[in-house]
Amino acid sequence: MSPAAASPDDRIRSYEDFARVHAYLLAASGIPTSLHQRLYRKLADEVFDGGEAFSVEPCEGGRQRRLVLGAERTLGRESDVFLVDHAWSFRLSDALNQLREVPGLAERMAALMCVDLDRRTELEEADEQDNGNGGSLENALEVVEKERTRIQEKGSDFAPWLELEELGIDDDMLIALDLSSKFPNMVALNLWGNKLQDPEKIMKGIGECRRLKALWLNENPALKKGVDKVILDGLPELEVYNSHFTRKAGEWALGFCGDIIGADNPCSSAESIPLENIVTLDLSDRCIHKLPEVFSPRKLSSLSSLNIRGNPLDQMSSDDLLKLISGFTQLQELEVDIPGPLGNSAISILECVPNLSLLNGINVSSIIESGKHIIDSALKPRLPEWSPEESLAERVIGAMWLYLMTYRLADEEKIDETPVWYVMDELGSAMRHSDDANFRIAPFLFMPDVTQFCGLFMMFILEKSALEFRKYKEQLQSSSICPSRKVTPVTKSIRPSDGHALRVFTDIPQVEEFLTRPEFVLTSDPKEADIIWVSMQVDSELKNALGLTDQQYTNQFPFEACLVMKHHLAETIHKAWGSPEWLQPTYNLETHLSPLIGDYCVRKRDGMDNLWIMKPWNMARTIDTTVTGDLSAIIRLMETGPKICQKYIESPALFQGRKFDLRYIVFVRSICPLEIFLSDVFWVRLANNQYTLEKTSFFEYETHFTVMNYIGRMNHMNTPEFEEHQVKWLEIHGRIRDMIRVFESAAAVHPEMQNPFSRTIYGVDVMLDNKFNPKILEVTCCPDCTWACKCDTQALVGSQGVIKVKGSEFFDTVFGCLFLDELKDVSPL
Repeated sequence: MSPAAASPDDRIRSYEDFARVHAYLLAASGIPTSLHQRLYRKLADEVFDGGEAFSVEPCEGGRQRRLVLGAERTLGRESDVFLVDHAWSFRLSDALNQLREVPGLAERMAALMCVDLDRRTELEEADEQDNGNGGSLENALEVVEKERTRIQEKGSDFAPWLELEELGIDDDMLIALDLSSKFPNMVALNLWGNKLQDPEKIMKGIGECRRLKALWLNENPALKKGVDKVILDGLPELEVYNSHFTRKAGEWALGFCGDIIGADNPCSSAESIPLENIVTLDLSDRCIHKLPEVFSPRKLSSLSSLNIRGNPLDQMSSDDLLKLISGFTQLQELEVDIPGPLGNSAISILECVPNLSLLNGINVSSIIESGKHIIDSALKPRLPEWSPEESLAERVIGAMWLYLMTYRLADEEKIDETPVWYVMDELGSAMRHSDDANFRIAPFLFMPDVTQFCGLFMMFILEKSALEFRKYKEQLQSSSICPSRKVTPVTKSIRPSDGHALRVFTDIPQVEEFLTRPEFVLTSDPKEADIIWVSMQVDSELKNALGLTDQQYTNQFPFEACLVMKHHLAETIHKAWGSPEWLQPTYNLETHLSPLIGDYCVRKRDGMDNLWIMKPWNMARTIDTTVTGDLSAIIRLMETGPKICQKYIESPALFQGRKFDLRYIVFVRSICPLEIFLSDVFWVRLANNQYTLEKTSFFEYETHFTVMNYIGRMNHMNTPEFEEHQVKWLEIHGRIRDMIRVFESAAAVHPEMQNPFSRTIYGVDVMLDNKFNPKILEVTCCPDCTWACKCDTQALVGSQGVIKVKGSEFFDTVFGCLFLDELKDVSPL
């Protein structure tokens, strides 16, 4: 029964139940108390009336949308609340399939995310042609005649400046206008947003305008057909093309950006351009690689404000740029990317240009007092990018990270391991960020019968971060403890002198089944055990519960999290070795997001591969692990739990076209001094699918991951099988033995790991790049040894050649090495 149909008493009781059940959510959302009843009524009756108060309109040239309050509506502070629905909810692994298979979903999301502009334009053009509403030659001729009249009034020396923007002009119409003969001295021509397609016909229409200084062909189909080269080769005097500077840019281009040249003052002759009158010069986003030679203190003697943001300026050194700008003695305000072409430090810029009063809008004195090097360097909001060849589904996958929100489900026992992502409806997705916000969106879970819920979403947060990659990289390069390697073993067999068997308590089925040596006997009473070998964490709470003592041997070292949790593993290696080649660049996103962004941007700038893998700190079996090359995706994926972001090995060694990794088992008897042994037998784990870097494959588990014990088919191989394919495993094995220095890192950085009553095994996962250099992936405590126990294996070990090991003897070997001082089927490191 809805509130409207209920009696007054029922409505009161229903609202009281709602307020009681949702008390914490109401408080967390920040919804004013005065709106709680109104919220309840809208939720209970599913009243989505936002469309009556707001409208959605395009912005950023149609590349985004924004929410606007209707002109006829006024809303007082805290006067109303509106519901926003889910337009799409999904698990990440299902996203692409849903977009391909659910009717209308890809089209709706593409329209919502503004990645269907070219397709909409094509449809609109087709509609115009069908309806006979194409471009009008008469409208264009009217503009041309007005300009001819103006020239006659101004005199023959006045250079034409023609504005033919969005008049539906096609190739034939342009030729019919005969601009070359009517305006041979034309200095600027704006053809933005027309229907020009053929580069040759465009040049036929304007190619004789040899004095043309500026041309705009933005948003014409010809831009996709190689018109740029034709235009730049055919119009030698062109200084501004599609708002960007050309190699010919000089006095005219500077005058245009300095607002002393325009339609009323076209200035076709360089001698008549008074650059000395320019006080403010905005050169931002002009795709300038090298500043024109006329950009000089002598020519621009009055320059007081300069903006050079958004230009690569990669054909000039930072020193030359700073020297040039320091010569402008009148310069008071400067806008520049930091880090950027002038370097990475605001302080260094101020030292070279001491007369500045404002840098990027910030008072210079406050910059110097705070010692800030990075000023106003937040990444600009990224508009969705796509290529014409991509399907709508692929475009949505690339753009969705700017629109996604996320949550996890939970029951009484645990939280769901895999997050749910969602896109708000058109109303909610059109809400834009504002530094002076007058609306807010916050999540709200409505539970009318405690089993169902719907979402109200009312919070949008945008965090700024500075780029600190260079500083972070230098810090890593200066780190190296370099621990010593060779030690004299100190551990011995722990078997009692009277020869009685060691009692073992375990909760691991493989140990119960395959530990058969007479020196060991299983016990069900942990208090009487000599050895505790369990999968659970042996902490003080468990010891008290089971009655354990500190003199019982356990298969866990204290503080082993420095190895087995992914963010701590990277931190341990960084502290000990800096940035060794066997560890891919790795960032803890909770603490080093800024350096990661810097690394990403440098790679993108330099055209380097830029694919990354996101891994939860402490989850196995690649749960919630994602491969992406999208910075927006990386930032948004942080919301699903703490993660590291690691450079993906884009060119791995392959076997029969598939990825593989290696699982090694390391036996650890002691940390200080370090005593470790490597099992002679290890496993090669193959992915099921052929390896590819197609974007659509990043969601395919069996293409990019090799752990198939839990998902899909299992693919394990014996290492001698690789020898048949000209892979020299003895050489590779030697490199990997050297790489397993990660345990030396732990011994050097965390000597507190040492405990004389700790002895255990760890799994070390290794991947090879296409040059067969080993890269460490992770270290696993209590590794799953099901495969080791149930399958007989073969391996190539030194001069012994191929050795065969029975799987049923695996835990006999483990316990023999760790507790009886034996070296069967293991090698000291």
